[in-house]
Amino acid sequence: MRDSTINDFLAELAGRVPAPGGGATAALHAAQAAALLGMVARYTTGERYAGHAVTVEAVIAETDELRARGLKLAEEDAAAFTAVTDAYRLPKGEERSATIARALAGAAEPPARVAEAATRAVELCELLLPIANRNVVSDVAAAAEAARAALTTARVNVEVNLPGIEDERLRAKLRSRVAGVDAAVARADRVTAEVREEIAR
Repeated sequence: MRDSTINDFLAELAGRVPAPGGGATAALHAAQAAALLGMVARYTTGERYAGHAVTVEAVIAETDELRARGLKLAEEDAAAFTAVTDAYRLPKGEERSATIARALAGAAEPPARVAEAATRAVELCELLLPIANRNVVSDVAAAAEAARAALTTARVNVEVNLPGIEDERLRAKLRSRVAGVDAAVARADRVTAEVREEIAR
């Protein structure tokens, strides 16, 4: 996936193939949020921002890592969902049912991790917003919106796998990992609202 052109990826996404799908797009939303924040941070350097240099450098390092993680999770999601479709092709029987349950559990993991990464991206939006170069402050809101999309898309991609997971403790753990999505979305909304208020002045 990392070597695809945007056009090729979108054509594959639009095709009648099991993956990539919503989970991969959630991960790419998170990666784009991180990339936008990295760009804002790189514009928030130099003498004018010297007082925030330590914070900005930390944001650059972390957003670069988050961007790479998002891309990796997109690829992992596509592979995990392909395993689900392969499991459903097996002959009916106990082994098929167990394989499907394991595959669904595996498919729920990448979007759960995407939700965690996107939550961190929102936190970095909040950290960067007060100190960011005001010429690119709209990109902080764009990052918040990308993180918001990652959060809500990742959550539904966790939830869609839960009914087929036989282990109740695992289902409960996965639910708990996306339980904070609404709160993180609300925080992303506040970042966007603050930016819109500022640019409307």
